[in-house]
Amino acid sequence: MSIDPRRLRFLLAVARSGGVLAAADDLEVTPSAVSQQLAKLESETGRSLVRRTPTGTVLTDAGRLLVEAAEDLERMLRETEARLRPDDAGPTGTIRIGGFYSFTAVVLLPAFPYWRERMPRLNIELLEADHDELMRRLRAGEIDVAVMELDAEQTPRALPARMTEIPLLDEPWQVVVPAGTVATSEPVNLSRLGLPWLGVHPSAAGAQALRRVRRATGNEEPTVHAYVETQTALALVAAGEGAALIPSLALRGVTPPGIETLDLPGIGYRRIVLRRLRGRGVPEAVDLATTLVREAAGAISFGTT
Repeated sequence: MSIDPRRLRFLLAVARSGGVLAAADDLEVTPSAVSQQLAKLESETGRSLVRRTPTGTVLTDAGRLLVEAAEDLERMLRETEARLRPDDAGPTGTIRIGGFYSFTAVVLLPAFPYWRERMPRLNIELLEADHDELMRRLRAGEIDVAVMELDAEQTPRALPARMTEIPLLDEPWQVVVPAGTVATSEPVNLSRLGLPWLGVHPSAAGAQALRRVRRATGNEEPTVHAYVETQTALALVAAGEGAALIPSLALRGVTPPGIETLDLPGIGYRRIVLRRLRGRGVPEAVDLATTLVREAAGAISFGTT
């Protein structure tokens, strides 16, 4: 017995469509061409493969057996084609990036359309969480990389075993005050602003920076309010409730009316870093996520302060 596998697609089309006429439409050939290929296939197998009835064409037992073999062959060919796709089709799978709002909104999300075009088979998931939650998920392997914020002047802490840190950006801290607070002709003296500082959640890098700036300016008065989101801080400033220390990145595209930004030397920088696990057993997704995040961060620039 010698079966020409090219004829199997005609039998499959008949089995799936229910008749010779419908199969001919699906294959874009004439009905006689389908009938001829079926006849040749029956001659090759020595078996009757289809039976015509008033309601259509049905498979014989031999026909069903051959259709199952044809479907197995079809599936194997699809899997082989997938493995033979050129490398320029891009990576597959999922990468998971943890971070915080100002970085994901300003740096990562603008890069998403380009990444989708370049790597259409790659799925990218974002997780937004605070510092402690990002560290927990990174250690547990629930995210591939974590983007963290630090005050550049704070003393670095020892990282857990197998974890490494890669610097991404150093961005200036800026002082935000209610509009009209500072006369444009006067040099700015933070110790004489006459405004309280707004309090920020202690886990944020801004809390470290604010303590440092308050010590340097001799302002040891208690802070007022306590915010987590930058938008809340800006709304409080616009309402005249106090001054806030905000990183430059967080001010892009979200500055409301009623505030002024003081771009002062000597305030310091917020440092944004990427943390990841290293060593044997680390998935390839970690390397890819690291490359993409560094690529996106490299496109960000800040003006001279």
